[in-house]
Amino acid sequence: MTRKLGVNTWVWTSPLTDQRLAELAPRIAEWGFDVIELPVENAGDWHPDRAAKLLDSLGLSASVVLVMGQGRELVAADRGTVATTRDYLCHVIDVAVAVGSPVIAGPAYTSVGRTWRMDAADRGKCYAELRDGLAPVVDHAIQAGVSVAIEPLNRYETSLINTVDQALEALDGLPVAGCGLALDVYHMNIEERDVPAAIRRASGRIAHVQVCANDRGAPGADHLDWPGIVAAIDAAEYKGPLVIESFTAENETIATAASIWRPLAASQDALAVEGLSFLKGVMR
Repeated sequence: MTRKLGVNTWVWTSPLTDQRLAELAPRIAEWGFDVIELPVENAGDWHPDRAAKLLDSLGLSASVVLVMGQGRELVAADRGTVATTRDYLCHVIDVAVAVGSPVIAGPAYTSVGRTWRMDAADRGKCYAELRDGLAPVVDHAIQAGVSVAIEPLNRYETSLINTVDQALEALDGLPVAGCGLALDVYHMNIEERDVPAAIRRASGRIAHVQVCANDRGAPGADHLDWPGIVAAIDAAEYKGPLVIESFTAENETIATAASIWRPLAASQDALAVEGLSFLKGVMR
């Protein structure tokens, strides 16, 4: 199949603004990307209707990612925090509708960096609490024609959902139409013993896929089995794009949050362009 390829604006900037999007989007389209991935860090950072018009003029599609910063919690939190987190997630769904994204993707369960010890019983209770917390959000997503794609993160960024199998367990019972998995090869390289096999186990529930090198650099500049990964994605019948997600070391806030301590390519533009070229070659 001919699969679309995208890139997240986090490669260059955070938070995204209308001005930065206007600067980046034409270049991203000119390089040959099909999709631009738009983070919603906080409501009002950028204007969805303005973004939609810009992307349409450039022939770009959109995907949207959510951001679970401090204070955004659906598990082991007070009712007020859960309510405001639901409101945020529903807002991100509305943004996705405005820009034509079929998904909102990210770790929609706890704030990134929050970890605690759990035994099997504790984890089961947390997963039940997560399903309860997500249910109204998923209902809103279904009504909007959007899927909430839940992303497993590595052990250093969360203790709740690290693997495909944990994510499938946590989401069991939520409707597939409005709730799936967001697979990020960076996290999978840390947590999965066999990345292609884990992808195949997620077959039928994959809603979004993000890609980068094992060090968050350009796909291909690494040790990963990209032919095996792409073949597994195809076998899992995922029809959406592969989106390069990386971060810039030039922004202190995002570099610290993502542990980017050194340049990952000759330039951020090179990271995107070289990654795009490599992925096109693998898919051929």
